[in-house]
Amino acid sequence: MHILIDFAILFITLIIGVPVPFAFMAATFYMMSVDHISASFLIANGFHGINNTSMLAVLFFILMGSIASDSGIADRIIKLLDPFLNRQKSGLGTLSIFSSAFFGAIAGTCSAAVAAIGSIMIPKMVERGYPRGYATSLISAASIEGQLIPPSVPMILYAWVTWQPVSVVFLSTVVPGLMLLGAYSIVNAIMVRKYPVKVLPKEDMKTKMHKFKLSMKGGIFALLMPVIVLGGIFGGIFTPTESAAVATIYALIIGIFVYKKLNVKNIMNSTVFAVTTTGVILLMVFFILALSKIFVMENLPSRLVALLLSTTSNKILLLLLINGFLIIVGMLMDDFSGTLLSAIVLSPVMHHLGVSPVQFAAILGTNLGLGNKTPPTAPILYLACRIGHVPVEKVIKPQLIFILTCSLPITLLTTFFPPLSLTLPHLLMPKIVPHVPLFV
Repeated sequence: MHILIDFAILFITLIIGVPVPFAFMAATFYMMSVDHISASFLIANGFHGINNTSMLAVLFFILMGSIASDSGIADRIIKLLDPFLNRQKSGLGTLSIFSSAFFGAIAGTCSAAVAAIGSIMIPKMVERGYPRGYATSLISAASIEGQLIPPSVPMILYAWVTWQPVSVVFLSTVVPGLMLLGAYSIVNAIMVRKYPVKVLPKEDMKTKMHKFKLSMKGGIFALLMPVIVLGGIFGGIFTPTESAAVATIYALIIGIFVYKKLNVKNIMNSTVFAVTTTGVILLMVFFILALSKIFVMENLPSRLVALLLSTTSNKILLLLLINGFLIIVGMLMDDFSGTLLSAIVLSPVMHHLGVSPVQFAAILGTNLGLGNKTPPTAPILYLACRIGHVPVEKVIKPQLIFILTCSLPITLLTTFFPPLSLTLPHLLMPKIVPHVPLFV
């Protein structure tokens, strides 16, 4: 009973707006008081968990994303894609989708993609005739790619707490992320037919290539960012932490000497933002690890498995229940805290069900992303509404269309069709993922 009360404390404090680290702190203190657990024991356990070099990768990726936003890298990416996508009725929407995915991959989080791309593309789409609510909904839907297309900070946190290689976790979300990218583009092409969107005059291929070459002169430096990060990791040149540090230095050099948009003030602002965000994550991780230690002492994983099996022995129904739980977690928490809590609580359950921890990374990413933008409590959706200056009721209808036609089907496919998330890791890292089952 006191475990249920503890979860109630956690979710109620989150719903009423208590900051996430303090919500976990309250839940931890409650369990300490009812179980009479020594604070010194939990402090040692929590400190051991956060005393890890993986946290440097989180810090550097957040810093890299902030610097990339201030240095104009996001704008350069948009200019690169513009000659090919901006001469069709659905072109500006498709450009927004690809830009969100590309920048989300650079920044590592979906919230960074919403802030950086939304502030640029929403006004442009409104100017061309896209309804503001639809444009904002499109940006919030596509920003979830930042959680799936590597490098992804939530996936680094997942790899850390589940003891999986970061590179193989990155690979597991690539195919679901690309499928979402294609699905959003197709649905956008269908939906914009009913809107009075202004289309720029069509250009021949020679003109398009000329504009592309001009944009490549400055944009090539923006394109090299993910090449450095991913090429360094998968090429065995850098560890994820080293790759993030090198990419941060690269972003600083490009922002100062090439694009000339960085100065001491915005570098300091980016540094303060990255350090404070990482500090919040460290505090949150500390209390999540302390709480998870209590849950292990309470034998919660075994109890949770027994509870689920008492509900049904059907593996498909059990996975649907877990998906539902993950969506609710995504509705209540940001991508960092949702990933940490779900990975710690549900990893033993997924192991019992025979689901690979590599596949679980993709299941986790797609479900939490779906929850992040699902009303009534959708943190990414509300952030996009603030960026787009639009009431949330104008965004809900188009968002539900994207959820039902794109996010939900691909989430279910990721859950029940392992080759979607395991084929790429198996091909590139067969020692870690030796075989790929056809169905769960």
